[in-house]
Amino acid sequence: MRPRAVAKRLLVPVGVLGSVAAAFAYVGSVDPNEPGHYPTCPLLALTGILCPGCGGLRSAHAFIHGDLLTAIGANAAAVVGYVVFGIGWVAWTVASARGRAWRLNPSGAQLWTIGAVLAVFSVVRNLPFGAWLAP
Repeated sequence: MRPRAVAKRLLVPVGVLGSVAAAFAYVGSVDPNEPGHYPTCPLLALTGILCPGCGGLRSAHAFIHGDLLTAIGANAAAVVGYVVFGIGWVAWTVASARGRAWRLNPSGAQLWTIGAVLAVFSVVRNLPFGAWLAP
């Protein structure tokens, strides 16, 4: 196997990782807990309802700084997303290095399940007994 061919196959996965790392580096260096750095969630601003992404920047900031409990407290679904992304990225990179195609092709049932879990997460974090899920 030629090293140049492997490097070419890894170009896109490495580019994606670089983009995600740059975004995380920015969020890690610019604290979302300080007002004025990031826009407010429009749903939260207009209705007072937390969306599934509310607390995601604070979660990413805590995650980058190694504070996993604070990250989970800010947005548990986002932390799961970081882990799933990492696992998927590794699988994609290994497949690319080996010259194999890797496609993420979830079934309709899997997509509906993910949507249902996020919907339940959103509803529960907005109820009094689910306040522990709110950022």
